[in-house]
Amino acid sequence: MANNSKATSYDLIVIGSGPGGYVCAIRAAQLGMKVACVEKRDALGGTCLNVGCIPSKALLNASEKFEEAEKHFDEIGITASGVKLDLKKMMKFKDSVVGANTKGIEFLFKKNKIDWLKGAGKITAKNKVDVAGTEYETKNIVIATGSDVAGLPGIDIDEDKIVSSTGALELGSVPKSMVVIGGGVIGLELGSVWSRLGADVTVVEFMDQILLGMDGEIRKEANKIFKKQGITFKLSTKVTSAKASKGGVDLTLEPAAGGDAESMKADVVLVAVGRKAYTESLGLDAVGVETDERGRVKTDAHFKTNVDGIYAIGDVIAGPMLAHKAEEEGVVLAEMLDGQSGHIDYNLIPGVVYTYPEVANIGRTEEQLKEEGIAYKAGKFPFMANGRARAMNMVDGFVKILADAKTDRVLGCHIIGPEAGTLIGEVGLGMEFGATAEDIARTCHAHPTLEEAVKEAALAVDGRPIHI
Repeated sequence: MANNSKATSYDLIVIGSGPGGYVCAIRAAQLGMKVACVEKRDALGGTCLNVGCIPSKALLNASEKFEEAEKHFDEIGITASGVKLDLKKMMKFKDSVVGANTKGIEFLFKKNKIDWLKGAGKITAKNKVDVAGTEYETKNIVIATGSDVAGLPGIDIDEDKIVSSTGALELGSVPKSMVVIGGGVIGLELGSVWSRLGADVTVVEFMDQILLGMDGEIRKEANKIFKKQGITFKLSTKVTSAKASKGGVDLTLEPAAGGDAESMKADVVLVAVGRKAYTESLGLDAVGVETDERGRVKTDAHFKTNVDGIYAIGDVIAGPMLAHKAEEEGVVLAEMLDGQSGHIDYNLIPGVVYTYPEVANIGRTEEQLKEEGIAYKAGKFPFMANGRARAMNMVDGFVKILADAKTDRVLGCHIIGPEAGTLIGEVGLGMEFGATAEDIARTCHAHPTLEEAVKEAALAVDGRPIHI
């Protein structure tokens, strides 16, 4: 659906078709603008749909079912003999999920009369974009080029034995051993996939705990549960060298605080130390668009750069590198360009880790509230005491709600447990409208559901949970 032959003048050109870019393009088209979206991949959807969120969730889901059948069916009275992994077929399933999603974006572009300008985009002037040698004029430009894999000095990612998240989604066989460098979201999710499928997984993390930035109690619980699942953790440890050889990868590890080095060997090493803004070859210097010390595009509160008519959203600007954050920014920016007002509360952007159990958070952590000197009350409820969780044989974890000690307004929620990513939505909606813990506690929740754990945590803020 490359439309390079169509009209060369637009109201808006969006560079990048990831969640931020394609959503911005669709919303702008809905508002009556003539829109084009630049994408150099052969498929729309950016990193998220092609080599990120979507394929990883497909493998997480498939590997979770495999582990359940192999190890846990017997606990609920199902004897499943001869359970085998067909990795090739699992990868084919993953690819089919990706294909369906990217084709869905193509359909939406056609429906909304958005032109896909196929090729790499370069800004040549504040109102001009070059795509594969053809120049297009536009009133406004949105940079939505997302992020790329961040590497480590001295470690060469070959996507064979030393892989990024992209390579970890394409392994042709289950490695006997895998070292994951980085105990963040990506490392834990993909480490979980290969651990379930049979790899001996070790996570090496420079900090003294995994899931940096999340609530401390959640981080400790996650560490404990993942260890029980068979994942080994080397915390407060840095990888100083990783060299691929015929026999696998030879690593050198050192304590983060200094000390004696140790050697380690693995079949595959996954480098998952974060992501960096992708601004390569966009021509930002030539047109004078400013970037910060981390290479991110500088913008004001309305996503505007220092150059008139050029805007930026998503991973390429400051803030959490999350697809849904980019989507919200894309909608708000499109509406602002249409003369409407827009607003995003960055404190209310949920974060989810799609391991088992899932981990989800929104708002402030206990550590942040203490640091800010805000008096708060905490209410906690374990899934062990939830009837539906017991019926599902998924009792790990808890829900924790933090509320202002004076006003009872919910300040944060932290969940580790089954379907945490879904459960956090209720609290997010409540916080958006200024809900108190009492508001959640007084709302009737269906029984038996996992959502009752959220209600009980809200009741626990006032010291009156029913089921513990």
